[in-house]
Amino acid sequence: MTIEKIMEALSNVQEPDLGKDLVTLNMIKDLSIDGNNVSFTIVLTTPACPMKDMMQNACINAIKLLVNKEAVVNVSFTSNTTTKRTDPGTVLPNVKNIIAVVSGKGGVGKSTVATNLALALSQGGAKVGLMDADIYGPSVPIMFGVRGERPMMIDKGDEKSMIAPLERYGLKLISIGLLVDEKNAVVWRGPMASSAIRQFVTDVYWGELDYLVVDMPPGTGDIHLTLMQTVPVTGAVIVTTPQDVALADAKKGIAMFGQAQMNVPIIGLVENMSYFTPAELPDNKYYIFGKDGGKRLADEYDIPFLGQIPLVQSIREGGDQGVPVMMGDDNVTKNAFEGFASQVVRSIAMRNANISAEKIAETV
Repeated sequence: MTIEKIMEALSNVQEPDLGKDLVTLNMIKDLSIDGNNVSFTIVLTTPACPMKDMMQNACINAIKLLVNKEAVVNVSFTSNTTTKRTDPGTVLPNVKNIIAVVSGKGGVGKSTVATNLALALSQGGAKVGLMDADIYGPSVPIMFGVRGERPMMIDKGDEKSMIAPLERYGLKLISIGLLVDEKNAVVWRGPMASSAIRQFVTDVYWGELDYLVVDMPPGTGDIHLTLMQTVPVTGAVIVTTPQDVALADAKKGIAMFGQAQMNVPIIGLVENMSYFTPAELPDNKYYIFGKDGGKRLADEYDIPFLGQIPLVQSIREGGDQGVPVMMGDDNVTKNAFEGFASQVVRSIAMRNANISAEKIAETV
């Protein structure tokens, strides 16, 4: 066995999403041979890569089939999360990907989806932050059980003092609900809300992140424009329920990102509250809000369909108790969110490989 023969064999193994082989993509590192033992590392495009087991098996089979059937192959993994931010500049320079979670209307579970997406990405090994940009209805403090806590200020030496996000379950968190008394309504005109969002970007010390998940307010408004014009957003995840009223408003959210001044691609659409499964009848599905509405909408607009999240009591209970369902014992629901998160990272990896760098939205 030689390194050349091993690399030639591995050139037959494709990265499933990017459509090129691992050697061409320069994903094989630290290849060594000791007798019949072959060791190397695959550099993944994200720590949360859902395809690593498939690639591992394909590499082992290729070496045994094409080089030496007696080979003992040891494959390890590392990751270098891809990004299109070739010139990060001064705005969140160490954040590789920014994901906006949006909905056309309230009440579709957008904050629940954003929270558990961030946790699923974190549990996959990524460094993740969660920004609650829903100024008028912040949910993150309740969902993470941090009501009443206040972030600290940290001194960055010659730089100005910055806000240190709270940390919970391995995530970095910031929310207007951590800065104002929850008994007081945030009665702000649009420019004040927009200013708060800019501060969450420029005055919070996020550090190095693979993904920053942003829980956006419902609808289409100036907070959306402010975020898109302040930071280069990698893409948006649209949240809807299957019912026609929610789908009609989801179309407005999709249309918003189609406008020239937004310049933000849609990562895909996820259907929340897809069906109800009672705990005592785990094999039954009741389509309370209609069936497959989100999938039909994704097909209509030719955008990726990221999955279906069931309507389950444990999701509501976890959000109310400050222990999100990704941190609980409901494996069925956890699997749904993990599958959804896998589709998100795959869509982002493909976008980063094939599409030009994202730009900050132009001012209207």
